[in-house]
Amino acid sequence: MIDQQSLWDAEAARNYDTPGEGAFAEGVLGPAVRVLAELAGEGQAVEFAIGTGRVAIPLAEAGVDVSGIELSHAMVARLREKADERRIPVVQGDMTTTSAGTGFTLAYLVYNTIANLLTQDEQVECFRNAARHLAPGGRFVIELWVPQLRALAPGRGGTVEVSQPGYLLVDTYDPLHQQVISHHVRFGPDLADGREARIERTPHRYIWPSELDLMARLAGFEREHRWADWNRTEFTADSPSHVTVYRLAAPSM
Repeated sequence: MIDQQSLWDAEAARNYDTPGEGAFAEGVLGPAVRVLAELAGEGQAVEFAIGTGRVAIPLAEAGVDVSGIELSHAMVARLREKADERRIPVVQGDMTTTSAGTGFTLAYLVYNTIANLLTQDEQVECFRNAARHLAPGGRFVIELWVPQLRALAPGRGGTVEVSQPGYLLVDTYDPLHQQVISHHVRFGPDLADGREARIERTPHRYIWPSELDLMARLAGFEREHRWADWNRTEFTADSPSHVTVYRLAAPSM
């Protein structure tokens, strides 16, 4: 059993925030916020795994009433340094069962975070929990990477995803169980503790797009859109990730 609180601790929360760079760059964050604001309309939004507020804070600044669910105490503490409970209310707990209310027009789960749920059953329950939060016709948006198994050389179990000064990301795959371990290696003289290198590992269960669609159907959703990115680029067989919009079907009369 993985201790999620230890995995997403104060150091992870601190390293997650990179204002103006990486996932916080305007070219990355801006299109996401614009799409989510459009989908929320005049209603309320709930973010599953709200983290430190990377998306929720600018979405609230765009005029959307945002609530959140977050498991990590450290992530919530970091969020509270930037936005108080009145501005962005957060319920601490697991996104498969925890409730932040009902009647939302939009639920969203971004940045590959559904893969942090390590079993298929948990991932299905996440969809069902999203359905419980939404009003009929409400939407659930997921941003997720496409497993790059074609990049695995014969006899090799891993891929180098990022190689840049001071940082190396290596993903190792277990195709039998659809498990990926991301190895984050940070190195160089800038490490605060003086070490030459530090390695962190995060586990994931990868999901094929078609499997994700079936999970959605089990929870009463219909797929409305699938794009390669937040700019609504066409999704193709070569797309490394996708943004998928599901709509909760209205109850039958």
